[in-house]
Formats: sequence, structure tokens, C-alpha cells
Amino acid sequence: MSSVQIFADNEGIAIETFGPLGAATDEFEDYSHPHATRIAAVADELAKTFHLGRQDRLSLRVAAYAHDLGELVMGRDYIRRSGPLSQEERLDLARHPLIGEQEAGRAGADRGSQLIIRWHQEWWNGSGYPDGLSFKQIPLAARILRVSDAYCSLTDARPFRPAFSEEQARLHLIEWSALEFDPQIVKAFLSLGPFKETRSYAANGGSAAATTEAATTEIEHLTF
Repeated sequence: MSSVQIFADNEGIAIETFGPLGAATDEFEDYSHPHATRIAAVADELAKTFHLGRQDRLSLRVAAYAHDLGELVMGRDYIRRSGPLSQEERLDLARHPLIGEQEAGRAGADRGSQLIIRWHQEWWNGSGYPDGLSFKQIPLAARILRVSDAYCSLTDARPFRPAFSEEQARLHLIEWSALEFDPQIVKAFLSLGPFKETRSYAANGGSAAATTEAATTEIEHLTF
């Protein structure tokens, strides 16, 4: 029996394999709190609202743990550096979903998880990478992961910006709805009741000016 089939039949084995990879990536990216596990929980709640089946939800959770595995493998210092990226660094960073797809496959992820990882940086309006997909060309699970990743990233501090409050992160999703994010998924996220993984790590809520500056930094640094 292949490792992919084992993972398909045993959710525990899949999470035991990819959970540590997610934690290692969190540490490399300098997150102070568990990031991949937050994304997996948020994405799974969204997947339930869209009635994804058991195997599709498992593929999405595996992809959430491994979505930035390519960054870990690349090991670039600029990923954790404050300040904007150069054009060369941006082009280099755009390779990480492809590398992550390959590395996740080597670790035993099913093809569904691999493709979610490949496309988790695609934008609703076609401005994302690596393939420039748009609208419903992007699989639903990848669109769910895009929103979940963005929210969880925004509500945790990064080396190049402070954490957003929950309200500030939700406003960011609304402002970038129909540009970066699928509007229906943003709507579904906003309709979720609060739970542990949606809590922000922001200190004292943050100011509106800080939010605007941080949002600009976030887009320039990671989502171009």
C-alpha cells in the first residue's frame, strides 16, 4: 500500500507526518505562535460551510500544514527580514508553491494536497502565482486556503510588521475581496462564529494608521 493511500485511510498518520513539517516551517518563518495549525483549523471550518467531503477536507488540512514547505526548503534569509523585497527576491519567492508541491509529494501528500499547495498563492483576479489562475479556475480548496492563510498571517506578528486585530484583519479581507480573495469565501469566513483559532495576537488592538502601513508592507513583502 502506498503512503498516499495510507494517508487517505488514516487521518492521524497524515497529521502526524505533516504537523511537524508545519511547525518547522512556522519556526523558520519566525511565527511566535502556531501558524499552520491555526490555518488548518480555520480552513476546515470553512470547508464544512461549503460541504467538502471527508477526503477533500483532509487534503486541505494537509495542504494547510505544508503550504509554505517550499519556503522552508528554500531557506532564504529575506523571508524573515524586515523591509520590502527586491524584484529578484520576489521572483525567487514565487517559486515556493512549486517547490512545496514537489516536497509535499515526496513526503506522501496526495495529489489533491499537492495542487492546493501549488495554487494557494493564486488571486481571484488572476494576479497571483505561479500559474496566474483566476476566478473558479482556482480550485475551491485553494481559495479557502488563501483566505485562511491571509487571516491567520495578518493576526500574528511578523518580523516586518505587527499583528492586526481581528477587526482589522476582517476589514483587510473585505477590502481585498474580489481582488485577492473569492468574495463568497470571505462572506463565509465573516459569517463564522468566533473560535480559538480566529483570535488575534495583536497587542492593544493597534491603530488605523498602523493597520494601513502594515497592510502595505504585507502586500509588498509576500503577496505581489
